[in-house]
Amino acid sequence: MIARIDRLGRRARLMAGGLAMLMLAGCASTIDIGRLLDEPQRYDGRTVQVEGTVTRSAGILGIGAYEMEDGTGSIFVVAQGQGVPREGARTKVKGTFRSVFSMMGNTVAAIVLDQRSDPDTSP
Repeated sequence: MIARIDRLGRRARLMAGGLAMLMLAGCASTIDIGRLLDEPQRYDGRTVQVEGTVTRSAGILGIGAYEMEDGTGSIFVVAQGQGVPREGARTKVKGTFRSVFSMMGNTVAAIVLDQRSDPDTSP
């Protein structure tokens, strides 16, 4: 009986550990914008998270876009159904990376926004 309880406890610990690993794998880590632009084929279509300062923004009727930079590069963020942050605001965004085109060593890309947060208040 005690051996059976011990086996059940070991299984529960293994399951809890596996669940914790899955939860951590689901957390997106912040990536440098420069890295996205240096390796666009690696990230195209993938969910990415970047953090930086808004340098330009425009929006109307719930559709907008803004450019943000993090010291390694700059990228456009397309927001639908959400407002855009003001110029100079620090923000963290999570969304789908889309490489628009690359020419002569320069990549033009955008992130289609899923989620935006203030990096000072996000968990």
